[in-house]
Amino acid sequence: MTAPAAPAAPGPPLAATPVLLRELFTDRLALLTRARGYGPLARLRIGPKTMFVVNHPDAAAHVLTTHAGNYTKGIGLAEARRVLGDGVLTSDGPAWKEQRRAVAPSFTPARLAEQIPVVADEAGALVERLGARVEDGPVDVTAEMTALTLGVLGRTLVGADLTAYPDLGHAFETVQDQAMLEAVTLGASVSWRPTPGGHRFRAAQRRLVAVVDAILDTGRGELVARLGAGVDRATLRGRLVTLLLAGHETTAATLSWALHRLSRHPEVRRRVRAEAREVLGDRPGDVDDLARLSYTAQVVSETVRLHPPVWLLPRVAVDDDVVAGYRVPAGSDVVVCPYTLHRDPAWWDEPEVFDPERFAPGATWPKEAYLPFGAGRHFCVGSNLGTAEAVLVLARLCRDLDLRAVAGSSSSGRAPLRSVSREPRGEPMLSLRVRGGLPLTVHKPS
Repeated sequence: MTAPAAPAAPGPPLAATPVLLRELFTDRLALLTRARGYGPLARLRIGPKTMFVVNHPDAAAHVLTTHAGNYTKGIGLAEARRVLGDGVLTSDGPAWKEQRRAVAPSFTPARLAEQIPVVADEAGALVERLGARVEDGPVDVTAEMTALTLGVLGRTLVGADLTAYPDLGHAFETVQDQAMLEAVTLGASVSWRPTPGGHRFRAAQRRLVAVVDAILDTGRGELVARLGAGVDRATLRGRLVTLLLAGHETTAATLSWALHRLSRHPEVRRRVRAEAREVLGDRPGDVDDLARLSYTAQVVSETVRLHPPVWLLPRVAVDDDVVAGYRVPAGSDVVVCPYTLHRDPAWWDEPEVFDPERFAPGATWPKEAYLPFGAGRHFCVGSNLGTAEAVLVLARLCRDLDLRAVAGSSSSGRAPLRSVSREPRGEPMLSLRVRGGLPLTVHKPS
């Protein structure tokens, strides 16, 4: 007897397509959060696409781990590949495996021990810069975190001083904005059109090429040599651009969100400061200190629960599949959204509350309900360095300074900082950024 075919997954009616299209463009986080109401797998028909949203840890494990061979990288990353290059972030199949093998030696425990002194050095420079702004009005800490993480990345991975290119972070923002625009408009926006956005994108792309060429012309480190083995210069450029983007932005976003949370929770900030003073004393910090900065690590873990840097894991089904009991046809877009899984009350008590004690020693949670760096074979290879960097930088900042929220302000940077009398909004691009920057005021700690 033939087994009955799996049913179609539930979801909004076809008449809701215009609303879904608008929300895909304007409020992707709200769209995916509402999809949770349709059960473990929701079907969203958005224009010519049918997207399946995974809303259960078991279904996430199916797509990302146990049946990962049936899924390739999907929506958003294909567009990113066109504008950024075929790097470890955007590639799949043999090209991804080759690059993953090339970058993996740069993220071993032994290499982490060599990289932490660089993190400590860059953290010291950051404290010095911010210390010069004590009682001097708001500072956009998002821009500062970008400068910090680019500084660490340049020195630890490519042997270059990326702080010599102060516009580099903005160039990365512009090119990934274009990638996301093409994704959410389903290809209706193309980068070659003579629009202001197209002009900005092409200028940013030229800037990235110039910076990468400067890195290649001034010397090649071990990682660059491994990535460049057997490929031409244009291919190597694309690999480096995506590596530099993925390597700095997720950690910069994590630090920005952590500082936002600490600015709203002075009792947590004081506890981080006390731990940093006890563990570090007046030292810059080293790799052995990381295990003792346990509460600070809990703060980072809770930050990436509420604000996962990898907020969406897009896939495409190669062959027909059944996920959570529902039919998924070949060629379908399937997305796992850590942002919504991390805030689901089915798996987390009071999920919207910032509580680092969730990650105290002995705490447990469903494995695939917590995916801040992905899962399975595409788990973020640099997560250990990024997490260690976030822990040590937060400890240094809280030990030496006091960063507080402000009621509203503007910045002397390239764009005004928005008022922060309300919670800052997330900007779900290739990572989950703080929309519009994050102004905080700098004070001497008590």
